[in-house]
Amino acid sequence: MPATRTTLRRSLAAAAALPLLAVALTACGYGSEAKDDTKKANVSSGGKKLSADTVKIGYFPNLTHATALVGIQEGLIAKELGGTTVKPSTFNAGPSEIEALNAGSIDIGFIGPSPAINGFAKSEGKSLRIIGGSASGGVKLVVNPKKIKTLDDLRGKKIATPQLGNTQDVAFLNWISEKGWKVDAQSGKGDVSVVRTDNKVTPDAYKAGSIDGAWVPEPTASKLVAQGAKVLLDESTLWPDKRFVITNIIVSQKFLSEHPDVVEAVLRGSVNTNAWINANPDKAKASANAALKELSGKALPPEVIDPAWKSVQFTDDPLAATLDTEAKHAVQAGLLEQTDLSGIYDLKPLNKILKAAGKPEVADAGLGVK
Repeated sequence: MPATRTTLRRSLAAAAALPLLAVALTACGYGSEAKDDTKKANVSSGGKKLSADTVKIGYFPNLTHATALVGIQEGLIAKELGGTTVKPSTFNAGPSEIEALNAGSIDIGFIGPSPAINGFAKSEGKSLRIIGGSASGGVKLVVNPKKIKTLDDLRGKKIATPQLGNTQDVAFLNWISEKGWKVDAQSGKGDVSVVRTDNKVTPDAYKAGSIDGAWVPEPTASKLVAQGAKVLLDESTLWPDKRFVITNIIVSQKFLSEHPDVVEAVLRGSVNTNAWINANPDKAKASANAALKELSGKALPPEVIDPAWKSVQFTDDPLAATLDTEAKHAVQAGLLEQTDLSGIYDLKPLNKILKAAGKPEVADAGLGVK
């Protein structure tokens, strides 16, 4: 397998070393258990005994990770795993999830494209594979309509992104560059002030007037709109067919090698979850909100979750060509050195599942394992 030939810039290497922020949600996990715990049979829905007693799955508590939220909440992933227990963990940022994957604290993760690219690059192609898609879209530029009425009005304003080098940060920096404006990627200073602000505090920052807008994922964008902000741009309009990857499924290469049957079962659960979400959008929205309430202690109000949910598409396709484009945007922004992403995808297990279900297979844009 070709490995990455260059390394990330110092800022992203440092970001990947952030302290681990995973929080285990349950001690017992999910999944059916035999009466005699010493003789638990890990029998999947296909009637086969699986090779691991436990699979540790990481994801974010937000709507762009609803495949994980709903799949766990409704037991759709556990159903495919039989007696293999799901142990979920939630994360606040991509670098901490990558750190957890590298440390073995999780085996499989739902994560954005930039952290996946960074993790693959930093490990020289040895840490992870992308094995499936989860979601597209769900990212908006929202602004204070009293200060910003057109896109050109962004010049001189303070606009938040979630984190230096994260997926939305890269997208906004690329958009700024295409406007012909200049911003120093590291400091965020320039024709537009890019303010890196955690999504949890962005609504308070907007309310306090310390930012004029934000390029953020859902539901943060809709939370700002509920405070009086206006959607100035939906990022999906910048992409062919209005589709771009916002959430992938990754797996540690070690776990994939040792437990391919468990990985396949999780993927089958993900495919079934996406099918259920798309067939039952209102029930799925309610399920995702129930999961968010369990995680945060507070459900999203209708004025936030309704518009947020509509802007996210759930798909098994990892939209690999758009990940490759996002990597190029990071290079152009000065946040990533030229990187060989060959081997970042292994879509063979997913395509096996899709073919068996009579669904079209998905492509890896030439970046799959050979």
